[in-house]
Amino acid sequence: MSLFPDPTTLSGSALYAPLFRVPAMAEIFSDECFVANMLHVEAALARAQGKLGVIPTAAADAISEAVRTLTPDFAALQAGTERAGLPVIDLVRQLRQQLRLLDPSRASSASYVHWGATTQDIMDTALVLQIRAGLRYIERELLQLIEKLAALADRHRNTLMAGRTHSQQALPITFGLKAANWLAPLLRHRTRLDELKERLLVVQFGGAAGTLAALGDAGLAVQEALAAELDLAVPLLPWHNQRDNLAELAGLLSLISGSLAKMAQDIILLAQSEVGEVHESADVSRGGSSTMPQKRNPVISELIIAIARTNASHLASMHHALIHEQERATHAWQMEWLALPQMFGLTAAALDKARFLSENLVVNQERMQQNVAASNGLMLAEAASFALAEHLPRVEAKKRVGDAVQVVLAEKRHLADVLQERIDASDAPVDWEKFYDEAAFLGATEALIDRVLQAGRELEE
Repeated sequence: MSLFPDPTTLSGSALYAPLFRVPAMAEIFSDECFVANMLHVEAALARAQGKLGVIPTAAADAISEAVRTLTPDFAALQAGTERAGLPVIDLVRQLRQQLRLLDPSRASSASYVHWGATTQDIMDTALVLQIRAGLRYIERELLQLIEKLAALADRHRNTLMAGRTHSQQALPITFGLKAANWLAPLLRHRTRLDELKERLLVVQFGGAAGTLAALGDAGLAVQEALAAELDLAVPLLPWHNQRDNLAELAGLLSLISGSLAKMAQDIILLAQSEVGEVHESADVSRGGSSTMPQKRNPVISELIIAIARTNASHLASMHHALIHEQERATHAWQMEWLALPQMFGLTAAALDKARFLSENLVVNQERMQQNVAASNGLMLAEAASFALAEHLPRVEAKKRVGDAVQVVLAEKRHLADVLQERIDASDAPVDWEKFYDEAAFLGATEALIDRVLQAGRELEE
């Protein structure tokens, strides 16, 4: 039985959940995993306190044994959560009961369960354990996608296509450069993830009001020992009312899904019937229409964009949750419960779908070449203007090329033909013949692709 509906999907729908769900991430953020993590924290706390002599060693051993053998009663947990608004109270009750059942003669050990801790210490630290597992999954998927996109960029470094600004053909580029542009932000996100871990993967242990007063002089030593037991770092202060690291994490998840959505949006535009330069895959059964058999809707890309926009909305909730009153908040914590697991689940789903695209994308090089040719050389208007400016004043050069562009548009002729006809070679000896080949005007494309690929290789080292 679950305390909540599947937290990594937008609904409990059996129809729609698979579109936004990755089973591995759903498992990490499942109620079962969260309860297991809370029990793990309780056992680690007991061990830490036992080693320091804060509680009897025998009690610490008994608590650890009770954690190992306890099968949580989820129906009771659910009822307890409804009463208290939190699952820890009933979980501690069940753990103490398990101690008494294991060995009635050691029932006094039950009083040492949760010693000096408060509910939020256990729940926040358990959340950090979930986050650590979730980030490992995100990192692994991110690295796989980086590898796939790097291969795509390298494979198509010379695949000529139209570069578009404001949805209009602008300058010639290569599809490899476009893929490199999809890749570059992911390299930065990988670096951000590493930087964030230092701040994020820290224990939360502060007691009722963040002073560790219940443990007297041993408070800081217990905090450090608990962190060591869980392989977490020690924060400057108990952070139960400082949620900036979680908001930063949410920002990273939103950044990742947003960058994937940029790729997805490009693919949707390139897959338009009038453009026809890519398809999401060679599988013609994907993205079908109920009435129009000619259609291949870019459904994978659509889902990635939906995920990114939803994550952006959840990010606002995580920023609202930064506002904690005094030493403990009344509502912001609960907002995190609703938003953060979903953001992890959605980001994992977006990465999974983006990896599918990187592995299955069909690149129609012939159609790309046809679209370039259909421009009649207009994508080289800027280059023509700069070439002419070497012989004429810049303003005059731009005007002459602009006038030639209007002739090309009106008469459907090639720009190089019109320029050769209208520009006297004695005034401006420009080699207009090379303006029939857009591939000759790719600027630093090769070097830029190499730079991104090298950055990717260095990231793996």
